[in-house]
Amino acid sequence: MPPSREPSPNPAAPNSSPSFEWDPRFWDEKRVLVTGGTGTFGRRLVEILRRDASPRRLVVFSRDELKQHEMRSALDDARSATPVEYVIGDIRDRDRLHRMLEEIDVVIHAAALKHVPVCESNPMEGVLTNVIGTHNVVEAALDRRVGRVVAISTDKAVAPANLYGATKLVAEKLVVAANGHPHPDSPRLACVRYGNVLGSSGSVLPLFREQRRRGRLTITDERMTRFWISVDQGARFVLRCAEQMVGGEVFVPKIPSMRIADLAQAVAPEAEIEVTGIRPGEKLHESLISVDEARQTLELDDHYVVTPDQPWWSADAISGGRPMPDGFTYDSETNPSWLRADQVGEGDL
Repeated sequence: MPPSREPSPNPAAPNSSPSFEWDPRFWDEKRVLVTGGTGTFGRRLVEILRRDASPRRLVVFSRDELKQHEMRSALDDARSATPVEYVIGDIRDRDRLHRMLEEIDVVIHAAALKHVPVCESNPMEGVLTNVIGTHNVVEAALDRRVGRVVAISTDKAVAPANLYGATKLVAEKLVVAANGHPHPDSPRLACVRYGNVLGSSGSVLPLFREQRRRGRLTITDERMTRFWISVDQGARFVLRCAEQMVGGEVFVPKIPSMRIADLAQAVAPEAEIEVTGIRPGEKLHESLISVDEARQTLELDDHYVVTPDQPWWSADAISGGRPMPDGFTYDSETNPSWLRADQVGEGDL
């Protein structure tokens, strides 16, 4: 069955628009630490910062020494004025974070357990990393008076149906609430919430690429839709949000939706499609803004901002935002912007 709303006549492909322009000058001389920095998103963000800006320090904080070795081998430090510092550590270790956040200006918090089935079968591990780990990042940032913290969230945090989404919802609440500390030197903390990342290790694309060799792709439901964003778009949007944040916001980019069946068609046009049924904790469609959040949401040109429902938040903190009407939701089924199979570039697949 097709989505309930027809795609727009010229939906934007994720590798072309929106571009989410950011200001490299903001990052000059900044000391930046990226948790989970060897993941798909973290690595691209580091690459963009090294190429287009001049930060004083770039620290990759992660627990996987093999990925750090591979990243170090792939990045050519000789071509950059800012060599990357690689630090082994786990966000579950608050003491380690406390040491590493000394003299850091900006933290991009991307470390998480992200696979829905993994969190469903190992729930406490998901809690320890996504909830306790985020709490540790927040507390260390507060103690060290880090200037800004941006935590990466997910559409699965909206009305969560699985443990992964539930842990990310709690993580969002921890980050937003931390802005209530009255100290004038306290960090600004905000979240960026978006959908599936084309080409990331956590998306369905690696599975489809593997299955393509066998000539049969599996999808759980032909009606299923998801939001999609490219790795470059995600990194640029996070950089821009770090620059513009007041503290307490949840930033949501305007990005297109795509049917999973259409994505399978784009990856392997000649392959057979097998429908296996929805897995535990999996939704048919995802939401980026719920109907209840709409009351606190402002719309800007290429993104939304969910503002905190807190006494310390000022209604004048964001200029130019348009309030959303009652009943508004932003979900992958009724999204006005759609991707078709022929609009997904070869580089994304």
